Order: sequence, then structure tokens, then C-alpha cells
Amino acid sequence: MQRTLRTFSVDNIDAFKQNILIWAQQFDSAIWLDSNKFNQKYSSFNCALAADEFTSIKTDSYHAFEKLKEYQSITKDYIFGYISYDVKNDVERLSSNNFDGLDFADLYFFQPKKLIFIKGNSIEFQYLRMVDDEIDFDFNEIQQFENQKKQEQKKEIKIKLRTRKDEYHSRVSEILDHIKRGNIYEANFCQEFYAENATINPIEVYNHLNTISEPPFAVFLKLEHQYLLSASPERYIKKEGTKIISQPIKGTTKRLRSKIDDKKIAFDLMRDEKERSENVMIVDLVRNDLSKTAKIGSVKVEELCKVYSFKQVHQLISTVVSEVEENINPIDIIQSTFPMGSMTGAPKVSAMKIIENLEKTKRGLYSGTVGYFTPENNFDFNVVIRSILYNEETKYVSYSVGGAITAKSIIEKEYEECLLKAKAMKYVLLNSK
Repeated sequence: MQRTLRTFSVDNIDAFKQNILIWAQQFDSAIWLDSNKFNQKYSSFNCALAADEFTSIKTDSYHAFEKLKEYQSITKDYIFGYISYDVKNDVERLSSNNFDGLDFADLYFFQPKKLIFIKGNSIEFQYLRMVDDEIDFDFNEIQQFENQKKQEQKKEIKIKLRTRKDEYHSRVSEILDHIKRGNIYEANFCQEFYAENATINPIEVYNHLNTISEPPFAVFLKLEHQYLLSASPERYIKKEGTKIISQPIKGTTKRLRSKIDDKKIAFDLMRDEKERSENVMIVDLVRNDLSKTAKIGSVKVEELCKVYSFKQVHQLISTVVSEVEENINPIDIIQSTFPMGSMTGAPKVSAMKIIENLEKTKRGLYSGTVGYFTPENNFDFNVVIRSILYNEETKYVSYSVGGAITAKSIIEKEYEECLLKAKAMKYVLLNSK
């Protein structure tokens, strides 16, 4: 097998991005990653599309990382995919027995025949083929592609809460009791919003969500009848050569229309003692996780509690880095840090046990990660938050939100923060075509 590379340039990159997403729907497997031109010093490209599965791995959590390690070492190529939150059960002696309305596999990666990177106005197309194969790719086909799929008449979507407000209060109270007893000092507690018998247009919903959010780690994922439509602002972990980068988010506040008020609320977030303590706790956890594979003394905090502003919210983001040996297996780095601390709590194992008992829904792909490995053993993965999950076969739509509970948490404010995070997903589901 070999990859044939071709490069093109286009004048209207935004139109090309829309066309390529529609073009990719003809394949059973497709993953689209979009940085939305966000000013990220660790970005490798503006957008990437992996489509048309050549080989793949799909498995439950049992020995998931071992299987992924074998698959990644055999392919020695680009592989794109996801690791669901419930692969935690492969890392620790844990289980996931809550309700699951989506039925995603715990882990899935595929080696794409077609791979496209967008960098500025430059398009790099890589086609995986046997030595004597013809290249079945026409660049003009993408530019002229139109959505041929007949859309069903839009039905009214009725969004329900899996956890009622009074239940949320009682369960967060239980977490606070655990904190008072010293069992944990932070836990990320999540709740699900869902709709049954729902029919949506995944591309329209994704485009709408991405437009109103413009996050740096957006994802459109299609695996036959299952979809992830993600407006994630958070990087989980990246490897560039021997450098490892993790950028946990903790601390959220809304955007305001007035520029003066908006600037003030962002400044207040940076100084908020409770929000900063949430972030610092997770930074300590990430530092500990990275130290498991890092060269001694190489773990450093490049940024602590820096405010990043997105269309919907301001966030506190920290950047933690480390250096690893050149011969380290990339899967070992991910396994030693999974699941990401921003979606669990601290201490991590105790927090995961507590939230598993208190949450009503299996997290699945939510709180997991989507990303890719390169042939050079580099990788980049996001955190699956601010995302809509859809099973077209069962007509089940789901989005979940959560927040960090600490000793300083006020339950009503935590609940309001969840509603703020859920606002964009609810809006696009009710207002997209």
C-alpha cells in the first residue's frame, strides 16, 4: 500500500468546506475536524477529513488499549477515531451499567483511503491505494458536489431531561457530602438531555452548531447510522515529536452583548476564587498523569487559568506540557492519562466511582475523545463536550453537560452553568432545518 499525494488551491475555502462535508456522506465512515481558524499555537492544520474506511478496529472496553496498540503498530499509517469515556474500565477496575440510548462501540479507529488536509487556501489530498490501483478521485467532483440525500420532513423535537432539577440537587448534595468526608475533593457530575423518535439532518445541525460556536476542536463524525456533532473547545492531549501538550478547561461564564460588560465578566472569571480552584485542581491531576511517562523534571505549566473567549462562553484554560523519550509507545501515553481529568475529578478513580453511581446515563462517547494518530506516532485528541450524539436507526438524540463540583460549589449556580452549556445544543436542535 502507498499514499499518493496531490495538492490544490481554492479561492473560496468556506464553500469548499461545505462541499467536502456533503461529499463525504457517501462513505460509511467519515471524520471531519475543524479548528475554525482559532489562534492555537499547537494547531497542525485548519481542517482535516478522513473518509472511506480501508481497515478498522471496533471493540468494547475489554483490553481496548492493548488492541488499539496492536492495530496502530500494524497500520503504521494515519488512523482516525474515538475512545469513549467507558474505556476507563480498561484502565481501572470499574464498570458502566447505566442506561445507554445510543449504542456506540467503546472504541473505534479506521485507516482512511481518502485523507484531506486544509491549510489556509491549500488543499492536500492523500489517497491510499494498491500500487497498481487507479486513483478514483476528481477534485472538481468535490467542488461541484450537492447533497443528493432526500431529507425527511422535519418533525418537532421534544427534549427531555434524564435528571430532574430536584434529583440534580440531591445528587450534587451527595457529592458535596463525599467532599466533606474527604473521599474526593472534586467531581465532574453530568446529566443528559435527550429526544426520542427524533429525525434530524446531521449536516445541517452540525453546521448550525459550528457557526454559532466556532470552537477550535469541532468534529463531524459519521459511522454508518451513528453521528457525533461536536463543538468542543477543549484539547485533551497532543504529541508533537517528544513534546506532550494537555489543555484542560475548568471555569465557565457567559458572554455579554456589551463589550464593556463582556470584558468585565471575563476579567472577573480570571479572578474568581472558586473557578480558579477548580482549574488548579485539575492542572495538578494532569501534571501527575503526564509525569507517568515524562522525562524527570520535564512537566511544566505553560499557562495557568488563562481566559479564552468563544462565541457562547468565556473559559479558563491551562496548558500543561512534558517531554517523553523518543521510543515511547503513543498508546501508553494516552492510556496513562485516560480519562481526562477535566471530565472525572480528583482523586480520579474515587471520583469516577462516585459519579458512576450518581449519574443516570452511560456517558459513552460523551466525555471521551476524538482524534488521530500519524505515521510518525504523533497524535492529537479533543474532549467530547458541547456535542450532540445521534443514532439515526433508533432515532435517539442526546447531549450531555456537566460541571465540576467542589467544596465551594453552590448547587443552584452549578445547575445554571449546566443550562448555559446546554443552550447551544438545544437551540440548534430546535432551529435547524
